[in-house]
Amino acid sequence: MTTTEAGATVPSEGTPAVVTDHDRGIHGYHHQKAEHLKRLRRIEGQVRGLQRMVEEDTYCIDILTQVSASTKALQSFALQLLEEHLRHCVADAALKGGAEIDAKVDEATKAIGRLLRS
Repeated sequence: MTTTEAGATVPSEGTPAVVTDHDRGIHGYHHQKAEHLKRLRRIEGQVRGLQRMVEEDTYCIDILTQVSASTKALQSFALQLLEEHLRHCVADAALKGGAEIDAKVDEATKAIGRLLRS
């Protein structure tokens, strides 16, 4: 940053005009980190429950019901994380413009494709 004769602060050549959380290494999920970890622990408990069900010779359909619930929980988590990525990382790239926005949109598109295939 440099200061003009009028006292205004402007970015130096090669310095980004806007410094965002993303520039500081803060990911989109950072502000919800505690909630995400709580959610992942709950999912982990569901998966451990599946192991227990198999060990205890639980009826197949009951296990499949639990598998479905665990899968839905992971998908819901993934969608939340994707939304945060779009709002944070992709929005940050859009502010900066240039090739970075194209790279972030491409990255998000590929992530969506992977989610749809799963």
